[in-house]
Amino acid sequence: MSEQSAIESVGEATVEQAREQAADAQRVIVKAGTNSLTDEDSQLDRVKLDKLVSDIMDLRKRGKDVLLVSSGAVGAGKGLIDEETETVEESQALSTVGQSHLMRHYTQSFDRYDQTVAQILLTEHDLANPERFTNVRNTIETLFDWGIVPIINENDAIATEEIQIGDNDMLSASVAIGVNADLLVTLTDVGGVYTGNPKDDDDAALIEAVGANYDAVQSLVDDSTTAEFGGIQTKVEGARDVSEHGTPAIIAGSADRDVLERIATAKSVGTLFVPINGATDD
Repeated sequence: MSEQSAIESVGEATVEQAREQAADAQRVIVKAGTNSLTDEDSQLDRVKLDKLVSDIMDLRKRGKDVLLVSSGAVGAGKGLIDEETETVEESQALSTVGQSHLMRHYTQSFDRYDQTVAQILLTEHDLANPERFTNVRNTIETLFDWGIVPIINENDAIATEEIQIGDNDMLSASVAIGVNADLLVTLTDVGGVYTGNPKDDDDAALIEAVGANYDAVQSLVDDSTTAEFGGIQTKVEGARDVSEHGTPAIIAGSADRDVLERIATAKSVGTLFVPINGATDD
């Protein structure tokens, strides 16, 4: 399939219906990646964090339950420890320093809206074990009942493989599926899924919707992946997993103005993965 057909092969009516479904979502999982929370020196950026919190509160004001899956612990730690980290073990230690710093900033930022937050640290193993995940889900349900925003991060101190990837993409997808979320929004510094790497390809075009064209899109993503751009693969994979469970997923730009409010009003934002329930639309 060509780049152009990959962009255009999802029907307009299907896309509009999925946007409306996303807008009507009552339970929303928002995933914010490291680059969406850190500056050029890979340190926590309070301006970016405050914007994220403001965007989340746009959803809360609409009466929606929001769970935030947040990266950024390592970046927060870099602002406190004047040490160069070269090994996985050092990055893990740095994350333990940064996690409390990250949560302190989240607490302060949400306090501006009198919004209480809670911290949950997980690994994929917690989600894979039925008994342990039942406990996680029950905790999340209680926090939602109390009107609290749960903030989940990978437990980097023990999640060796995940910290090397530096991502929460698959964890956020697993949580979205496990708690029966109505929408997964993955916020990135790129702004969506493109036909190439937009950081070095001026001709790269935004793919507005993914459905039956998934294989073609995945092929384009694989071809454009570089060391700096590799994270888009797991974002696409996680969004696909969620869409196969009948839930829309969106990959969008964290820097976009009112990004979550625009999603909540059915505007065209980033790349939409239409719900397919295990089937493909023609």
